[in-house]
Amino acid sequence: MLVSDTATTMKRVIVRIEVRDGRVAHDVKLMGLHDARDPVELAARYQAEGADAILLLDGSESPEGQRQLRDVVRRTAAHAFVPLIAGGRLTTLEDVDELLRAGAMKASLNDAAVADPEFLRHAVERHGSERVVLAIDVREERRQIEIEARPEVDSTHAAGPPPVYNWFRVFTHGGTTPTPLDAITWARRGVELGAGEVLITSIDRQGSGAGYDLELTARLNEAIDVAIIAGGGAGSLEHIRELFLLAGADGALAGGLFHDATVTIQAVKRVLADAGVPVRLDPPPLLT
Repeated sequence: MLVSDTATTMKRVIVRIEVRDGRVAHDVKLMGLHDARDPVELAARYQAEGADAILLLDGSESPEGQRQLRDVVRRTAAHAFVPLIAGGRLTTLEDVDELLRAGAMKASLNDAAVADPEFLRHAVERHGSERVVLAIDVREERRQIEIEARPEVDSTHAAGPPPVYNWFRVFTHGGTTPTPLDAITWARRGVELGAGEVLITSIDRQGSGAGYDLELTARLNEAIDVAIIAGGGAGSLEHIRELFLLAGADGALAGGLFHDATVTIQAVKRVLADAGVPVRLDPPPLLT
């Protein structure tokens, strides 16, 4: 059941910038940019509009992707004063070390943590919970409940098919590879291992503009006691408002909604403030 969010902490609007071979992977329609596919220039623009954080995600197929992401993080941190979360293909503690040294405030761990939960624990031990985000990619599925011993029924009445229920399966490799993990259970385990924040992304909804998975976010909000960022599906101001008011998220992650110039971050925040959602309205000064 969806629940109203009554927390008084500031809610965050976070922009997702996917970086591929050192460039922004998404077409950007924002006006006034010299080079809209330069992630540094784009991040600075979003800071000026009031973004509370920027997620820089390596979407490159190249083995050079990590080096290029570190360079983007380093250049962005030097030109814009906005909290940076960086992730994608982090497989070693050295990968995490280098991103944080480059200027990221937090490192987002995904596939490698699924493959080896101890990797997550070691990253937390080295850098602290506040700098480690557990990223989880999820698809909703219907699972048949197996009943080993079904009651005897009259031969004239069919027993019917086994009942089913919806669950959220964890996927890796950009949402293409299924795992046997339940997302809520894995999130609980990640928090036990020390993750200070959970980033949950609905792969089913990503890029659809159909809205966030409110049920998934609300269930996660009931299950864990750390901040939750939700991503996947943002297509309107109303979707972000619903995410905070109905599902109790701490942060709303969106990419295409802002890249396509559908709405501005300040417009989103004005709607949120009018709805009673606590948000920071004054953007920080732009550093050059």
